[in-house]
Amino acid sequence: MKASKRKLTNTQLIVLFFAVVIATGTFLLCLPIASKSREWTPLLDCAFTATSATCVTGLIVYDTFTHWSLFGQLVILSMIQIGGLGVMTIISTFSVFAKRKISLYERKLLMQSAGTIKSSGIIKLLKQIIGITLICEAAGAVILATRFCPEFGIVEGIYCSIFHAVSAFCNAGFDLMGRYGEFSSLTAFYGDITVNITVCALIIAGGLGFIVWQDIVTNKFTVKKYSVHSKIVLITTAVLLAGGWLCYFIFERNASLAGLDTGEKILASFFQSVTSRTAGFNTVPLNKLTGAGVVLMSVLMLTGGSPGSTAGGIKTTTIAVMILELIAAAKGDKDTVVFKRRLEDDTVKRAGAIISIYLMAVVISLMAICSTENLPLSDVLFEVASAAGTVGLTVGITSTLSTASHIILMLLMFGGRIGGLTLVFAFAERRERAKLARPSEKILIG
Repeated sequence: MKASKRKLTNTQLIVLFFAVVIATGTFLLCLPIASKSREWTPLLDCAFTATSATCVTGLIVYDTFTHWSLFGQLVILSMIQIGGLGVMTIISTFSVFAKRKISLYERKLLMQSAGTIKSSGIIKLLKQIIGITLICEAAGAVILATRFCPEFGIVEGIYCSIFHAVSAFCNAGFDLMGRYGEFSSLTAFYGDITVNITVCALIIAGGLGFIVWQDIVTNKFTVKKYSVHSKIVLITTAVLLAGGWLCYFIFERNASLAGLDTGEKILASFFQSVTSRTAGFNTVPLNKLTGAGVVLMSVLMLTGGSPGSTAGGIKTTTIAVMILELIAAAKGDKDTVVFKRRLEDDTVKRAGAIISIYLMAVVISLMAICSTENLPLSDVLFEVASAAGTVGLTVGITSTLSTASHIILMLLMFGGRIGGLTLVFAFAERRERAKLARPSEKILIG
């Protein structure tokens, strides 16, 4: 009997591409030329850094400025850009510039990578993705250069501006501020309005999703013409940003925000609300967070950005769908309705599955790390939520963790960027399903 050749599914191929990028980055970072000391960097530490960069997380075991050479930093920056845009977006872009026709199979891959369900206009969307990315990153770099060039000099200032603009738009959280102290992030600029607002704007822009940006570009400010998806993303994002801003100020005004004046506290609270949504920068010391602050930021980190964006996490639309479903269930409604549109049952099921997968991954990882590390539960929870949401914020324990804990965090970062449901499908997806309906049965729940 002749064995049939099994072709990789779209999901499996995307997972494979991300794995290849991480493996390549790991190899390059291991080379002596990648470190300032010109010595070989341990393989696991390179793999952790490559995973964090490609999955646009920001958790690090070495300070990016003090350990990595220019070559190493450029490798990290390249992985951030590839991971933020999506591997298939990068590959398809080269195909377009080479004037090679993109096949139907490649279109399907690009659709899944970009987070869209429409095959029509996919090339136009691809061009808009690249255009919006370059415009946002260039604009951010120019504005940041007005602050960094006077501080670091022209050449170094321009390089830092580009690096941080790309890192912010891709929601990566990598920085080059180790010159002020290792792992200091943007704490030296806690009161700088230009740097804070620019970085926040880039993070929000990258986290909205390219489908939303396509809606904005097409329909300008005529909100009623926006798709239901875009409306849900914009409303949920606004609620999370405003709620996180207010709660952080209330919880942390006498803790991590202590010593700042009222204006600086307001600015820092807004920055942390924005960056907790998968970006990974911080302007205040997070090792001084209150218990309420840890829980707040963990929830924001796990929520993440929006589908088809540079961000990871559960996603804003997933949370919104489940809240709408809870409201519908409480009211006894059969359908989940939003903006006079009924959401498909499959969408609601997937939202529930995604949240369940993330929560199970967090709980299992939390128990595993707590069993091997002698650390407070709150610190481990913060680290696990940061990895699962591909955020990169830390209370300062990343570099002190054991090898086993680093591997767990790497798996969380990889799953968080690919998407929990996508990762499950990559291993469990079947090409053919039995076409039959099973007998139904009722069970008691609740």
